[in-house]
This record gives sequence, structure tokens and C-alpha cells, in this order.
Amino acid sequence: MAGFEVVTVASDDKGNMDLEALHELAGADLAGVMITQSSTLGLFDTGIVDMCRVVHEAGGLVYGDGANMNALLGRVKLGDLGFDIIHLNLHKTFSTPHGGGGPGAGPVCVGDTLLPYLPAPVVTQAGENGGITYNLHYPERTIGKTSGFHGNFGVLVRAYTYTITLGAAGLKAISGNAVLNANYLMQAHTIRLKDFSLLAFDRVCYAQRLRLLCRLAEGPRRQWTGDCQAAVGLRVPRAHDVLPLIVHEALMIEPTESETRETLDAFIEAMRAIDREIGENPELVRSAPHTRLPARFLSQTMD
Repeated sequence: MAGFEVVTVASDDKGNMDLEALHELAGADLAGVMITQSSTLGLFDTGIVDMCRVVHEAGGLVYGDGANMNALLGRVKLGDLGFDIIHLNLHKTFSTPHGGGGPGAGPVCVGDTLLPYLPAPVVTQAGENGGITYNLHYPERTIGKTSGFHGNFGVLVRAYTYTITLGAAGLKAISGNAVLNANYLMQAHTIRLKDFSLLAFDRVCYAQRLRLLCRLAEGPRRQWTGDCQAAVGLRVPRAHDVLPLIVHEALMIEPTESETRETLDAFIEAMRAIDREIGENPELVRSAPHTRLPARFLSQTMD
């Protein structure tokens, strides 16, 4: 990309970015580092401030993927941690639909370092004697006007409406409920599903919609990873599971801040049922699903 090579920075045994590995890569040719905070592991990288400092001292920038902002709304400012630029995933955090084939639309937020380079014109707010006016401003080192397809502007309106309707208190409640639901399921895996799965990292989960990664427990159950993915979706109609590659033989579970305790308990019972079936009637799991759900993905309806 632009003549640069993309290099993966290793993680340490706690699931954080390995600062020693970052130091080795932080030379004069470092352009920037991209990281998701909280991470896909469901962990808040506790070394994030030091990580940003190392990158900045090398002359680079820190780009943040806002994929797990549900856990941070109203509580953490990524700019205060050292991020220079982030993008927000409106479909994950601000209620908008996902998919449709594009083109997308969403906010990209920058800090003071990049403000002078923003495309022009920029809308600025001013005011005198209690009045508020809006002006068009051309940043000092602007890259000029940019032209692109209009995108799905409606999702921006929906996200804005969602934000102002909730207000500061409502947004903060989202992050509290998201983290609570994530850790409720984490405790369920520790206590009620310990024979079925193992936690990838035994730490408090701070992630939007829970990015909880579990390895299938040792023994015969390990061979059922893929089948369990299908079975979970079968038993819990709104379940959305993803098979991530950052932990070997992982099952990633994503509750949302809007899920109730009843739906979380139903999910736990579904997982326990799968566990029993693997031991008592493995062919039942192997041949799943056995029913067709009324709701399907667009790609499935077009097959």
C-alpha cells in the first residue's frame, strides 16, 4: 500500500500488543499502526498509552478501528489515549443496518495532528453575544476538495438521530450493559460450560457486543468446532457467530447491550444442549440444522 509493507505486530501472553515487538518495528520507516481498542479478543489493551507513545516517537500515527466502541461509549476518549484517527462502525454501535453491497457512509474522526490536512471545506462553529453561526473553513494544509459517490447518507441521519435521542446518559448506559452482558456470558463459560469450552484469556472482558473467544475443551469435543457454529445459529434465532483466526479453534460469541438476561440464559442452555448432544448423539450435531428458520440472509434467499 503506497509503497509500504504491512507487518503484523505480535501479541503477548495477556492478549495485549507486545511492546517489545513494537519497539523492534518502530524505526524511521514506520508510517503508522492500526489497532482495535477494545480488541477482537474482548480485551482492553492496558498498554495502549505506551503503544501510542512508541509509535509517535518513531514519527508514526495511530489508527483506531472503532469496531468495539459499544464498550467505551461515554467512558473513554480514544484521542486522550493517543489515537490520531479512528473510524466508527455505525452498524455495530449506532443502530444502522449493515450490508447492501455499498457504497458505505460513516464518520472518520481525527485529532489535532491531522486537522490541518482535512479535505475542504470544513464546517466550523462560531458565536458572538450568545449567537451561533456556521462557517466554511479551508484548513491550512488541506488536501483540497474530494469527490466520491454520495454513499448511503440515510445511515448517517439514523445514527445521528439515535445519538441525540439517547443523549450522554443513554450512550454511557450502552457501554455499561454491553460489558455486563459480555462478562455474564464469560462467567457462564467459566462455571456452567467449563467442560465445553475454555476461555482464550481469563481476563475481564471490555468489548462491544462481546468479542469473547473460547477454545473447545480438550478431548473429543475439539473436532466439533464447525458443527457447533451451525448448531448455535440453529438453536438461538438471533445468534450471530463468527469463526475468528486469531485464536486456534475459536468460537466467538457476540451478545449485544440490548439483550436481556433471559435471552442470554437461553443461549447458555443452547450451548449446554449442544455439549450433551456431542456426547450422547453426535450424529444429531453432525447432521444439523434440522429445521429452517423463517429469517435468512440475503445471500441465502438468492441461492
